[in-house]
Amino acid sequence: MAAEKGRAFVLKIGDGGNPETFSTIGGMRTTQLAINNEVVDITNKESGGWRDLLAGAGVRSVTLSGAGVFTDSAAEMSLQAKILAGSLDNYEVAFESGDSFSGAFQAVSLEYAGDHNGERTYTIRLESSGAVVFNDV
Repeated sequence: MAAEKGRAFVLKIGDGGNPETFSTIGGMRTTQLAINNEVVDITNKESGGWRDLLAGAGVRSVTLSGAGVFTDSAAEMSLQAKILAGSLDNYEVAFESGDSFSGAFQAVSLEYAGDHNGERTYTIRLESSGAVVFNDV
């Protein structure tokens, strides 16, 4: 697998249409994806002092986060409206290779910041709801 550019790792927001169209959230400088698996510990006296985990149990989730420079793009305004509404919406995070993860997410955090002599920035965090699909191209 070839190395990929971080700037080509982008977060996109869906428009709710059918078919759904995804728009890149503008101004982003960093994008992060975390795949989480909750463990279920079934350790008992017969485990020989070692922890035993129950495969396939627990809750799986995906967290998307990022930070960027506020550009007043339509996608940024849509994200702001969706977080204020507390809605579940479709998002996609795409890699330079064309592979992507997509699914329903709730925007759980949107923070703005700005120094007196600098640009206005934002950070976002989204949590998955339901299955997240890996799209391999």
